[in-house]
Amino acid sequence: MVVLAVAVFVTLSACAVCCPGNKNSTKLKIQSMENQPMALQLAAVVKEMESLRCEQTTLKQQQNALTQMHITSHQKSAQKEVGTNILTYGSNDEEDNLPFFEEDSRKQRDPCFHYTILDQVWRATNTTTKIKKCDRRSKWKGWYRLFYNGKSLQMPERCIPVNKCGTHSPLWLAGPHPKRREGIVTRRVCGHWKKNCCAFRSPPIQVKKCSGNYYVYKFTEPSTCDLAYCADINTLVCGRCSRNQSCVSRDKINWRCKGKKRMSSRKIHFFASYPGQLNGKVNKIKYSKVLVNVGRAFDRRTGVFSAPVKGVYQFFFSTQTANTGLKTDLWLVVNNYWVAVSRTHLSRPSTVGNLSTYMTFLRKGAKVYVTHNCGRSWANAASMTITFGGSLLVQMK
Repeated sequence: MVVLAVAVFVTLSACAVCCPGNKNSTKLKIQSMENQPMALQLAAVVKEMESLRCEQTTLKQQQNALTQMHITSHQKSAQKEVGTNILTYGSNDEEDNLPFFEEDSRKQRDPCFHYTILDQVWRATNTTTKIKKCDRRSKWKGWYRLFYNGKSLQMPERCIPVNKCGTHSPLWLAGPHPKRREGIVTRRVCGHWKKNCCAFRSPPIQVKKCSGNYYVYKFTEPSTCDLAYCADINTLVCGRCSRNQSCVSRDKINWRCKGKKRMSSRKIHFFASYPGQLNGKVNKIKYSKVLVNVGRAFDRRTGVFSAPVKGVYQFFFSTQTANTGLKTDLWLVVNNYWVAVSRTHLSRPSTVGNLSTYMTFLRKGAKVYVTHNCGRSWANAASMTITFGGSLLVQMK
């Protein structure tokens, strides 16, 4: 029985350590019953243990209640209404494996998990209202996410016509939205008025891209009235366009998806000859006999080929001579640069011809022709030995 009492006393002392407020009173009660029968002492010990357990439970409940009160108070302070606002929290799978308290602390600091929703139809870029809104009258606090009829969108990055977005001077983001790796960035905000897209330079705002492919904004009070932040309805339309479609608009207000026009490959081929003799220097050979001119890029009056599209072209040109000891040169000229030569040089009496080819990249409008630099070339209507031709091999955007 004495051993049991000692064990109970040790347990009671451990419990008393958990509740330091009762430690001294418990010891006093037990010491005052030292001369009492053992049964009474055990009963008193059991009673004190039950009392300590009850106090521990009460303290735990009070601690939980205080924690809940703190969380509720924090949420209420953040839930300031501006128009039709709802406090929501996003989700991010990257933080799912974090410890509870670390994850909760991180979400409290990250605006992607702590923002106010602005779901107001009048903010849309295609909306006009009789009663003009002014965001200067709103008490902005914290971060906000733009919605339109329950669908997430973003601020426009372009000038919005006046009297749109439910206001006189619509506010748009004068800069690109950030990428996720950039974190929180600061962007200028402009208000359109009297044909001046940035007539009003509103105070800068902060922007962040979140993992759910949406943006949150830390709005500030505009510089004057009536100015209001816009929600770009184009975000919803163009977000549904496929890869082979582009988002187009006639009035820059109403947008639609339209199939991209495939670039049709142009067919460019020409072949011309000079049916006569050339002596000495001839700046531009005017090939008067044109047999092929698909695409009509070669001008027979000037002997000049003009590239109608950007791409890779291949040219050929030739000469023939029969003069012993005389060097004859024909040069291909591209944009006034001599780039390739067709040369003949006879050491004994004979007739010889030479054909040269050249492939190059040309931009639209490039000029190509052939010059006779020196020597003597000959041809007639039947032989066609002084020639110039070319083709478009690959068209480029």
